[in-house]
Amino acid sequence: MALPSFAATFSLSAPAIAQAQREFVNPNFRRHFQDLGVEGSIMIYDQNQDVTYGHNRDRNTTPFLPASTFKILNSLIALETGVIASDLAMLTWDGVERSFPAWNRDLNLRTAFQVSAVWFYQVLARRMGHQSMQQWVTNTGYGNQTIGSADEIDSFWLTGDIRITPQEQIQFLRRLHANELPFSERTLATVKDIMIVEQTPDYTIRAKTGWALAEGIGWYVGYVKQNDNAYFFATNIDIRDETDLNMRVEVTRRSLEDLGLL
Repeated sequence: MALPSFAATFSLSAPAIAQAQREFVNPNFRRHFQDLGVEGSIMIYDQNQDVTYGHNRDRNTTPFLPASTFKILNSLIALETGVIASDLAMLTWDGVERSFPAWNRDLNLRTAFQVSAVWFYQVLARRMGHQSMQQWVTNTGYGNQTIGSADEIDSFWLTGDIRITPQEQIQFLRRLHANELPFSERTLATVKDIMIVEQTPDYTIRAKTGWALAEGIGWYVGYVKQNDNAYFFATNIDIRDETDLNMRVEVTRRSLEDLGLL
């Protein structure tokens, strides 16, 4: 069964990516959401088999704020434009105490990505400026490409009008993996390295979480490399309180385990 609108939502240039997903398989991922007491959706795309596994198909085509998953693109743009010199270049903490203690220190791009420091990426966005940011978001074809007005430059991915669907998250990640995004190989390689959250002899996971307080939803997006194949995932759940945050990763890992990927 064809996954609706996949090919129509974005034009992909690489032949391996341009082919529409030909099959949508519904394994029993639902039980993981039920066991964990959360509502949401998940998509897992097997690149070599061109098959998508998922739960809650309607939600997988529903647009949401990207929240901190936008840090993947923000990092790419910042490095490519020289807004920050490298993944190890430091930004000085402004001394404002924030609710996450790991944010309250000087950070570089690598550590800021790992702890998902909002202030760090807000500084980068302001340095880029509205015009440059809009141009890169448009050229990349990210979500609905709507970053809002100039005064929203450091908040549009958190509270603005930009939206992206789980399906579009996977499209973006596939283009990142294939080096089909409009960035240099060096920039792409650096961000892919920053994204690594787990590496074993059997697999490597690159991923990013997100929490859109304005919508009450959480993300976990990324991909698993295993045996010369890539498996892309996008998980989106309702966040009722902070205890639900860990469920983004947990429901994803359980679903990946079902497919024998972990």
